[in-house]
Amino acid sequence: MILPIYAYGQPVLKKVAAHIGPEFEGLEQLIADMWETMYHADGVGLAAPQIGASIRLFVIDTEQLDKDEKDKKDKEPGFKKVFINAEMLDETGETWTYEEGCLSIPRIRGDVERPPVIRLRYLDEQFQPHEESFSGINARVIQHEYDHIQGVLFTERLKPLKKRLIQRKLEDIRQGKISMDYKLRFYSGR
Repeated sequence: MILPIYAYGQPVLKKVAAHIGPEFEGLEQLIADMWETMYHADGVGLAAPQIGASIRLFVIDTEQLDKDEKDKKDKEPGFKKVFINAEMLDETGETWTYEEGCLSIPRIRGDVERPPVIRLRYLDEQFQPHEESFSGINARVIQHEYDHIQGVLFTERLKPLKKRLIQRKLEDIRQGKISMDYKLRFYSGR
């Protein structure tokens, strides 16, 4: 089922998400719904807080990016994975800038600096433990989704001038003055 994506201004996007266990009810269906929602919105990653669930869960499919890349020789292959209770162990290397966007903050993009290599501990959908290193665009997408479960939005990582330039657009999103090809849920209270 395609779920509405929570838009900028929703309090759930600013909360540190909770760990879950194998007893979490409806997890398999939730993951399936997250995949469907992400693909419907043309995303490459989606975190549970973006669909209103404050839990440490995100899904990523960077295999889609492989189709768009013309020069793949020095690029890590993409992957499709579920990450549960992820814990960032290390981020290394000289930071690099890349333009990011977010399904919860539509039509806003900005340059974000991040280290190029990460080491992550997480559980898969069968709650099997993994510890892996990722680099390049794969690391970038994980860092972005990991930020979501930490209550951090990519706009908070922008340079001060860019932050000032997008304030009006962010306020329009918060007030629901935007429409997209996918369903957004706006914050209605104060």
